[in-house]
Amino acid sequence: MGFVCNFCKMLAESKTQHSQINMRLLHTMLRVGNLEESLKFYCEVLGMKLLRRKDYPGGEFTLAFVGYGDESDNTVIELTYNWGVEKYELGNAYGHIALGVDDIYTKCEEIRNQGGKIVREPGPMKHGSTVIAFIEDPDGYKIELIQLGTQGSAIKQEPQEQLVSQ
Repeated sequence: MGFVCNFCKMLAESKTQHSQINMRLLHTMLRVGNLEESLKFYCEVLGMKLLRRKDYPGGEFTLAFVGYGDESDNTVIELTYNWGVEKYELGNAYGHIALGVDDIYTKCEEIRNQGGKIVREPGPMKHGSTVIAFIEDPDGYKIELIQLGTQGSAIKQEPQEQLVSQ
């Protein structure tokens, strides 16, 4: 079993043993070189909403949170703009963010028409049936689009029971 599975199993067992401790994923942070360009991409091209934005003059950075719903109920993306930094090295450890879509082919066409960069056209993944596509944001971060209902995780399961019993 891989690290992620063991980690998830540990969290599930921990929650079972200590049910008063609740945890959930809050946000993913991305450093961006041009906040306005990134906000335009995430809000106009991907249809997210700017949930909040705050400048921190003492630290010379701005945080902007975007997402499809309120932070109290949804996981969001934190865009961090460090004043004066226009470009970052993405490195080889970062993978991607994944977004579920109802119609991947139409969504890719919409993204392309709005100037978005499709780096992997929609279609079934290699060695599987999940329909995916990849796009790139203005800073080069990869975003996977997944056709809802085609991935194995589309079946709602009780994660604690599933992980603990494995």
